[in-house]
Amino acid sequence: MDPTDTAPDSWEQEDDVEATIDGQLDSAFTALNVKAKPFVPNVNAAEFVPVFATKAHSENLDSVVAVEKISTMEVSEIAAPLENGDAEMTTEEPWDQKEAEPNEEEPGGGSCGDRGLSGAATEEAAPEVMEEEEETPAPKVPPTQPDAPKKEHINVVFIGHVDAGKSTIGGQIMYLTGMVDKRTLEKYEREAKEKSRETWYLSWALDTNQEERDKGKTVEVGRAYFETDKKHFTILDAPGHKCFVPNMIGGASQADLAVLVISARKGEFETGFEKGGQTREHAMLAKTAGVKHLIVLVNKMDDPTVNWSLDRYEECKEKLVPFLKKVGFNPKKDIHFMPCSGLTGANLKEPTDMCSWYTGLPFIPHLDNLPHLNRSSDGPVRLPIVDKYKDMGTVILGKLESGSISKAQQLVMMPNRHVVEVLSLLSDDVETDDASPGENLKLRLKGIEEEEILPGFILCNAENLCHTGRTFDAQIVIIEHKSIICPGYNAVLHIHTCIEEVQITAIICLVDKKTGDKSKTRPRFVKQDQVCIARLRTAGTICLETFKDFPQMGRFTLRDEGKTIAIGKVLKLVAERD
Repeated sequence: MDPTDTAPDSWEQEDDVEATIDGQLDSAFTALNVKAKPFVPNVNAAEFVPVFATKAHSENLDSVVAVEKISTMEVSEIAAPLENGDAEMTTEEPWDQKEAEPNEEEPGGGSCGDRGLSGAATEEAAPEVMEEEEETPAPKVPPTQPDAPKKEHINVVFIGHVDAGKSTIGGQIMYLTGMVDKRTLEKYEREAKEKSRETWYLSWALDTNQEERDKGKTVEVGRAYFETDKKHFTILDAPGHKCFVPNMIGGASQADLAVLVISARKGEFETGFEKGGQTREHAMLAKTAGVKHLIVLVNKMDDPTVNWSLDRYEECKEKLVPFLKKVGFNPKKDIHFMPCSGLTGANLKEPTDMCSWYTGLPFIPHLDNLPHLNRSSDGPVRLPIVDKYKDMGTVILGKLESGSISKAQQLVMMPNRHVVEVLSLLSDDVETDDASPGENLKLRLKGIEEEEILPGFILCNAENLCHTGRTFDAQIVIIEHKSIICPGYNAVLHIHTCIEEVQITAIICLVDKKTGDKSKTRPRFVKQDQVCIARLRTAGTICLETFKDFPQMGRFTLRDEGKTIAIGKVLKLVAERD
């Protein structure tokens, strides 16, 4: 057989090449191949062990058997031309033949390739090995996730005063549930140590922004997800600083369940709970945003000033309960207290010996055993938009409040009445074909530009559009305001994900807190702790519903000068006069 014949064969077969063999190995092969028959099984035996042991699929085994047959047939054929040629060939020539050899001995080529190859052979063959290796592990991630949306989906918002440990607890939960691997955390820990901030490394799993990491303060609502046996959770890590309360309101408006994190450390709890502290404000805003169930995590119990003390835990509890009751939570049904340590992870997944006096379930098992939420998927489609960006089209983010959305569905963007089509649908970064209420979605839309969307716009189905308008009557509770509020007062309105300037144009009547009776005469002003019904007018057209029809889009907060002034609910939409 002429050596010129073998070259074209090997080039035709080049597509299947996985890796090549060293020049030295090659000369060894030529020497051994003279006695082809006794040697062939030996080569295969060596190849058999490392055949990507992790993925010993039946297909691979079949290919190995096939490969053995081919190799026994062809090794002797190829050995002949090699022998006829000079024993010391130039380095370029063996590569031509070497590219044929791994083709006959596919698994062997791979195993040799793993050990390391020389020169240009590596460059040509290694990429193919890499591709093959990368392709097979890839499907390992998705199969665990497509079933994720089938589990009950719950959005958990972490709220509380700045530096109470919200992001750290979020990061620790992600680590305990296997959403962040140990290696990544070790990397964060190293980086945090370099900045002499070694206790912050867990929070970096959620604070991905460089500015947030440098200052150790969350600015935007961090998102992550984890799964338990029964449920699929989305973590919304709200900022605790008072400058970023508007972001926190956006996060709370998507939540089904709030976790109020308070620090048990001496001095820190008191600061967060005093007037102007975020513990109070966040609890109130969560209630206004429609969060029904509240878990209070008493964090930093491992601190030397606390040392898992029951007295300190009870003290925090006693101070909080009356306030939470006043906000509107029922202490018996809606609130659950539990001690924990975010930094060490004590009492988050497993019970801890340090805390023998706490008999309840740890945090993650407690979440898993919460009762089911009632959500109807047959209502009208309502998806308030939280954020938008450009990525091969227009992408929007938001939580589906009611109804269900599927791929290729035609929807209407209110209040601008743009007709859009859903191109693709991601639920917690996993692509799905349809979504049910309560899921956090990313939608890629067709028929609208990113510039034409603002946070606070709503996606609806064409048969049942949401109401839009500028004027509405609402019942308002004045929570904190030094002076009186008269008609003409301006504030910032936060309703679902929408932020808009608003003016109180008229105060219609006062409402008695105890009896609910309305005053006969129209009041000239309202002051702190009073309840009134007022007419409000926004600067631009917004989407809203009455509280009775659709609670999620009918409750709002009024803020001014960085403080929450009032909370309220929409009673009636007033038609615009032309």
